[in-house]
Amino acid sequence: MSIELKTYVFIDSLQPQLAAYMGSVSQGFLPVPGDACLWLEVSPGMAIHRLTDIALKATRVHLSQQVVERAYGTMVIHQRDQSDVLEAGRTVLNRLGVGEDDRQKCQVAWTEIIRAVTPDHAVLINRQNRRGSMILPGQSLFILETEPAGYIVYAANEAEKAANVTLVDARAVGAFGRLTMAGREADADVAAAAAVNAVESLSGIIR
Repeated sequence: MSIELKTYVFIDSLQPQLAAYMGSVSQGFLPVPGDACLWLEVSPGMAIHRLTDIALKATRVHLSQQVVERAYGTMVIHQRDQSDVLEAGRTVLNRLGVGEDDRQKCQVAWTEIIRAVTPDHAVLINRQNRRGSMILPGQSLFILETEPAGYIVYAANEAEKAANVTLVDARAVGAFGRLTMAGREADADVAAAAAVNAVESLSGIIR
């Protein structure tokens, strides 16, 4: 059966907020700031079990998350040593008979900055998102939606590197990935530019 590579993204160093957020949703070995990380998504979903086995046996990487649906399967591995993560990824790609450039091209489905969020809006966002940090009234809100979903973690990491923003939510599984960040207006602008540029610069095939 043919296996389609949807998301393949390497993160060189997990930023503190993203690492903490991943720890709040992960069921496996929890990552820490500074870990290298690989986010891989394939279709059909059941194939992810075999690919996870290959990756874990190839190097010393740890499995932090695995999601298996009918349409897609996601694997997240991490390790302090970047070379371990990269080698595990290469081993999986070799087994699939594809290269990194054969992944699905990331498409930005939506991006927007909402400035000076009202108290009512901030309260509702905070009630809906319990795993990240809170947005405060008056802050600017940066939102991003990507397809496939997994690329949203790369966007979040690059945005956190670039600006002093607060990670409110980063949903990286499902049909679309969704990122919510908050901060001062100037910081939101910088974070948005960094996130969008990061995912749009990734190679891939438009499907």
